[in-house]
Formats: sequence, C-alpha cells, structure tokens
Amino acid sequence: MHSIQDRPVARDGEVVIRPMMYLAMSYDHRLLDGREAVRFLVSIKEQLESPERLLLNL
Repeated sequence: MHSIQDRPVARDGEVVIRPMMYLAMSYDHRLLDGREAVRFLVSIKEQLESPERLLLNL
C-alpha cells in the first residue's frame, strides 16, 4: 500500500482532485493463478472504498 495523495481524475467529464492510493501485490505464479490475485485485489479495493460493508459483513 502506498501513501494517499491527491491526484487528478476524470469524474462526469470533468477533472477533479481526489485522494488516491496505489495498491500492489506480488505472488508466485507457480502457486497462484493471476485471476485469483486480481480477485483478491478487487476485494481489498472494495473494502477500502466502503469500510461499512466490511463492518456489516455484506
């Protein structure tokens, strides 16, 4: 996980400044398929974007 920094992003056709954080992961391709790694990163991203879902176990 990298630090959260304000970055320009496109929202509804306009450029706005939003807090963004990069998330990276390394894994052994001999043990884990890329599809599972992406699924895991998407799950982490969703939980970070909506922590209330994690608390409510949704």
